[in-house]
Amino acid sequence: MRHILKGVAALLFAVVAVSASAQKYQGIVDKTIAVVGNEVIMISDIESEMQMMLYNYGMQSDRKARCELLESMMSSKLFLMQARVDSLTVNNDMVDGELNNRIDMLKSNLGGEEAVEKEFGKPIYRLRQEWRTDIEDQTLTQQMQQEIASKIPDLTPYDVQKYVDNTDPEDLPMVPIKYQLSQICLYPDREAANLAVKERLLAIRERIINGEKFSTLARIYSQDPGSARKGGELGMASKSIFWPAFSDAAMALKPGVVSQIVETPDGFHIIEVLEKKGDMFNARHILLKPEYTTEDRENGFRVLDSLKTELGNKALTFELAARFYSEDPATRTNGGQMADPMTGSSYFEIDQLKPQDYAAIKNLKEGELSEPFESLDNEGRSGNTVYKMLRVDKVIPAHTATFNNDYNMLLEQAKQKKSMEAIDKFIDSKIKETYIVIDPIFKDCNFEREEWLTKIRK
Repeated sequence: MRHILKGVAALLFAVVAVSASAQKYQGIVDKTIAVVGNEVIMISDIESEMQMMLYNYGMQSDRKARCELLESMMSSKLFLMQARVDSLTVNNDMVDGELNNRIDMLKSNLGGEEAVEKEFGKPIYRLRQEWRTDIEDQTLTQQMQQEIASKIPDLTPYDVQKYVDNTDPEDLPMVPIKYQLSQICLYPDREAANLAVKERLLAIRERIINGEKFSTLARIYSQDPGSARKGGELGMASKSIFWPAFSDAAMALKPGVVSQIVETPDGFHIIEVLEKKGDMFNARHILLKPEYTTEDRENGFRVLDSLKTELGNKALTFELAARFYSEDPATRTNGGQMADPMTGSSYFEIDQLKPQDYAAIKNLKEGELSEPFESLDNEGRSGNTVYKMLRVDKVIPAHTATFNNDYNMLLEQAKQKKSMEAIDKFIDSKIKETYIVIDPIFKDCNFEREEWLTKIRK
């Protein structure tokens, strides 16, 4: 089967970034290398995209890659032309959101609006105009693909079974091992730990106010490794990338003023703003996280050990123990059963589990309990300390997907195949009926579709 979607996706990932880099391309005289209907592809389009792909993915800049890229671009133009014929429209709010996100990211990476303009050699308003067009074209292309896929009739169980029967077993999806787990969680004394870390941070703040350098103390005490080595400095960035409490506090500060303690899911901070510009700021911060004592750990483990003994003696059910003793609000009410907060599924693949959790259960059988261990909850970027015990409720071994056990997975794969076939058919038909001319410099390309070669200018 032709994998045209792969090529199209490769085209779409960096359209906006590429637009500006084209102006920097030097080495040969720019010229048209392909015409697809009323759409034009320039050699600078190819070269600038190759540059971006090399920068982002380390892809080799060779002739084969250029041939593949050109084919992807030409396929994308076919979708774009049909989208316009069908009068498809874009959601302006979505385009604006995507455009703003990309510009904010560039501002954060390069250090502000002036740095972006210097890098690309154009004012922001010009860049916004160019990139907006690219995003609109990208959106229309994606919508057209979705339109084609939407016309495929719904698949029945018979269709899925037929797909399984006609597919090489090696091409059927592999279902990784999955675990269904229940937990009992105990937290250390957070109130005492929070109070202790606040007292430490207040003492550091007082030292800064009395004349010591913020940057020096950040290097010594801050528990944010990324900024600590830079004296706590975060660099010019959009407020949107920080926790709301952090960005609100920073935006409210005057440069040079040290904030009061600010709490976020990462811990506790003091902040000093160096510069503000629009919705961007550069600040220093010192981050301290609550630390728990050996006594906290011992107390948690003692309770869990006692519960494990009672569970082993059948004096207590796991579900009842979770309801009465667990301190995790997300699981205690349903007998401790864990669920993915994003999907609601109670089954976890290995990479969905915290490393500490997987280490505790990887050698257990169904129904067995782990030893008490220290892990993290789901709060913050790195989580908070929690002491827990897990029960393995069910293990689904890794296996090739089967009709009876993995129907939904096979249904999606069958749908994807049908979609790819429909898109293949669309491209084949459009190549035949569309005016296409390709520069002879690409006559030696080994295109995935040989039909392109018939469009080489003689």
